[in-house]
Amino acid sequence: MPAADCTLCPRLAAFRAGNAAAHPDWFNAPVPSFGPADAGLLVVGLAPGVRGANRTGRPFTGDFAGDLLYATLLEHGLADGVYAACADDGLTLSGCRITNAVRCVPPENKPTTDEINTCRTFLKDEIASLPHLRVILALGKIAHDAVVRALGLRLSAHPFAHGRDHALPDGRHLIDSYHCSRYNQNTRRLTPEMFRQAVRRVLAYL
Repeated sequence: MPAADCTLCPRLAAFRAGNAAAHPDWFNAPVPSFGPADAGLLVVGLAPGVRGANRTGRPFTGDFAGDLLYATLLEHGLADGVYAACADDGLTLSGCRITNAVRCVPPENKPTTDEINTCRTFLKDEIASLPHLRVILALGKIAHDAVVRALGLRLSAHPFAHGRDHALPDGRHLIDSYHCSRYNQNTRRLTPEMFRQAVRRVLAYL
């Protein structure tokens, strides 16, 4: 986990500082993972949203994408409680953990290649820290590519496609989904049922 004042990515650190000056009551720091350390499922997103996790301090909390993600996890028994789009809503995860490929909010939700590569060491450490991990659900191609590279695998052998199930050399599985962003949902690239199907595929390995 990067330090709260991490400066490994100067552009992201500067953007964080600007948000902290404008909104001192926001979290404005690298966002930690959420969920138990004995989880069998790791959900990997892209990066914190400026008014989502960067504000609340919990992945996918307070933004449009979180509404579908947490509703689907609750529906399939991977979360307990009520999602109220704030970090103190009492929601807990069951057998599931959530993180991001990039821990700090990027301008316009677009991290650079260098920033993704720099933050990959934390994703690699996150994956290695989960002793009971059986399946990773990657939300979007950037998250998928970050996971494949963190595992030391070749992208050409594991191309991203929504709903694809990649059997990994160590016996675990990587399952792809389009990101549950506002854009993908509004354009119907990802429907709630499409996302439910991806999560149901995950459940087969838990």
